[in-house]
Amino acid sequence: KSNCYARSAQIRKIRKKMVEIMTKEAGTVQLRELVKKLIPEVIGKEIEKQTQGIFPLKDTHIRKVKIIKKPKFDITKLMELHGDGDGDAGVTMVVQEAEEAQNLLTASAAAVDDE
Repeated sequence: KSNCYARSAQIRKIRKKMVEIMTKEAGTVQLRELVKKLIPEVIGKEIEKQTQGIFPLKDTHIRKVKIIKKPKFDITKLMELHGDGDGDAGVTMVVQEAEEAQNLLTASAAAVDDE
């Protein structure tokens, strides 16, 4: 035989196992680490291994990921990541911009302020 198809009971078991593996993997790590796992197909290979007893799968890929619940926003964790913010809002430009590159609205407002 060239093709072999799973029965509906096997499909239900495989789908249940896939959902279980994906929620376990997604629930334990941050979004950044989850993306790092999705790109090299680590979760797809894990699904292949776990479902071998039900039905032999090959070329298992995750093609779509949906965020069901918005992650909790923790302001203290955000501040730890970005530091206290030393107040450095930028530096003045060393080289002057070309005349045609300057914003006309701010240039005209500065000219009115100078007069």
